[in-house]
Amino acid sequence: MKLARITTYPVKSLTGTDHASAHVQGLGLSGDRRWAVVYPDGQVATRRELPNMAHLNAVSTDRGVSISFGGSSIDVPFPSGAPVAVKVFSTQIEGVEDAGNYAAHFLSSALERGVRLVYFPDHARRPVDHSYAPEGHFTALSDGFPLLLTTEASLAALNATLEAPVTMRRFRPNLVISGEIAPWSEDTWRVVRIGSAVFRVVKPCERCVMTTQDPNTGEQTHPREPLATLGRLHRSARGKIIFGQNLIVEKEGDIALGDEVEVLETGPSNLLEPKRDGMRSV
Repeated sequence: MKLARITTYPVKSLTGTDHASAHVQGLGLSGDRRWAVVYPDGQVATRRELPNMAHLNAVSTDRGVSISFGGSSIDVPFPSGAPVAVKVFSTQIEGVEDAGNYAAHFLSSALERGVRLVYFPDHARRPVDHSYAPEGHFTALSDGFPLLLTTEASLAALNATLEAPVTMRRFRPNLVISGEIAPWSEDTWRVVRIGSAVFRVVKPCERCVMTTQDPNTGEQTHPREPLATLGRLHRSARGKIIFGQNLIVEKEGDIALGDEVEVLETGPSNLLEPKRDGMRSV
């Protein structure tokens, strides 16, 4: 198996950037989902409810992030203002920094909605769900865990059943694995080495309405697909529709396209496992 794609999403729910190589930190890939668009109440906005976010492009820079919409763009420096509290779903995160009025005006005009841009600095802390992962692991502004891994084999199995095949970008993974493996093999992986980094698989990824949207336009291409077909093919024991696996970082390092993917530990399909209440590090 080989690493076939590396993608970061500098601003949550905006377009991704593909890389030939990347550095893996405890929070995931360097620069991944460190920025987010938020509503006035601090709730993080996503493309689930604002499909037009697909028209905004974001690229990390040495000084911060560059965001473009249509023919206009802005360069937003890393902020240094007072910290604010934001929410990703029901999880409140302290220590996030507001990026200022200029970025807020640009995004509000583009999205036709009052929003602001925030940044997750290195010193902020957001623990992952300890029901699935040991204490001492953190994430930034992702839905819940530092990285998402998918395989080309599982996408091929899905597309073989769909009337209209979809691309992997519907699922917004960080790492895509290629090779002659059985579909859904990733459900049995527990520890994986790629390059000099080591990852632990902690939770299947539950899919939502964003997979029904064209990743380039945000338009819904079908009201139920690929979710309906995926729901027939690949559900968890609790009935959740699954595609991909969430990872935490056990060893920081560097990865590059073409790196061999080595599965160091396997187990039963984690679609069959209930939530592991009270899991703690040893």
